[in-house]
Amino acid sequence: MKTVKVTEVPAGAQLIDVREPDEFTEVRAEGAVNLPLSDFAAQADKINPDEDIYVICKSGGRSAQAVEYLEQARGLDNVVNVEGGTTAWVEADLPHQRG
Repeated sequence: MKTVKVTEVPAGAQLIDVREPDEFTEVRAEGAVNLPLSDFAAQADKINPDEDIYVICKSGGRSAQAVEYLEQARGLDNVVNVEGGTTAWVEADLPHQRG
């Protein structure tokens, strides 16, 4: 599984946040799209498979599950887990939104 630090996510990357909607509303990386892990398989078709896919959650656990699903069930090899998740993203003072 490919993994990057939050500071290594390119600007404008396809960033998929797999946290639940209430967590996403509270705080999120700027530009992230919410596809909750609880309904991820049903919504995975919303992801553009032709672009690199960066997956983020709160700390890295749920995003790793989503990356594993995309690699194994969908056969994608351009999926990257964002280490440390949204917590690390905010701590690094990267662009984020609240509310």
